[in-house]
Amino acid sequence: MTESHSLPASDWPELEPGWVWLCGAGPGDPGLLTLHALNALRQAEVVIYDALVDERILEWAPKAEKIYAGKRGGKPSSVQRDISLRLVDLARAGKRVLRLKGGDPFVFGRGGEEAQTLVQHGVPVRIIPGISAGIGGLAYAGIPVTHRDVNQSVTFITGHDQSGETPNTLDWASISRSSQVLVIYMGMKHIGQISGALLDAGRPASEPVAVVSDATTPRQRVLETTLGALEADLAASGLEPPAIVCVGRSVLMRQVLDWQGMARGEAPRNLDPLGRGKPAESA
Repeated sequence: MTESHSLPASDWPELEPGWVWLCGAGPGDPGLLTLHALNALRQAEVVIYDALVDERILEWAPKAEKIYAGKRGGKPSSVQRDISLRLVDLARAGKRVLRLKGGDPFVFGRGGEEAQTLVQHGVPVRIIPGISAGIGGLAYAGIPVTHRDVNQSVTFITGHDQSGETPNTLDWASISRSSQVLVIYMGMKHIGQISGALLDAGRPASEPVAVVSDATTPRQRVLETTLGALEADLAASGLEPPAIVCVGRSVLMRQVLDWQGMARGEAPRNLDPLGRGKPAESA
């Protein structure tokens, strides 16, 4: 680490030979990387990184060997077991290994599977959390996943399981009843099935929905629609994965909290999108 950091160098953890650090790289913007992640990048001898890791982040590991191990739906991808065993082999060879994953490694990122394999093979690991796209990506779009005037619950859902299909173990009716805001990862491929299941479970067709593509990057695009129109509007939008889908009234807060739009000189569209009048004073 550089001298500009307030902590003495001795207080930063050392990536030792034979260890693997599983690290979240955040949703895209390199500025959302944690200091522990930066510390790891500067020490690593080998970095194995995912498809969603911004290439600029890798510039902070100039001396490390970089190995791409991306997995993208519908495209040729590395086999998960091969990735995990390669980590084992590199660690056993005495390398300082950084496994860099988009978002947070333990949020729909298979980090738990990789860590389990490493531990089973006697390889010591350290987990470095990252900002998940389901929170940070929506924040960049001006959508808070919690707002006390909107929701007291939020559910994070994956749009597909190991087979690539929509998880058949999900009880959509229970999810719809119990959670006011839903955040869906990797859901674009099956968005018609997902939106249909939510409508069948009783969510109103007029419910606000936002789809945030390439969140926190210069390519970020946001589609605002409703649950009933989601499938058609998404098809017409041309948006492509990776994307986060948010279902719930918190999406309305983008009308006042689109901070990136305000930075471009755009005025908020509605200062009171929830129709609640003057905001309550802070407790």
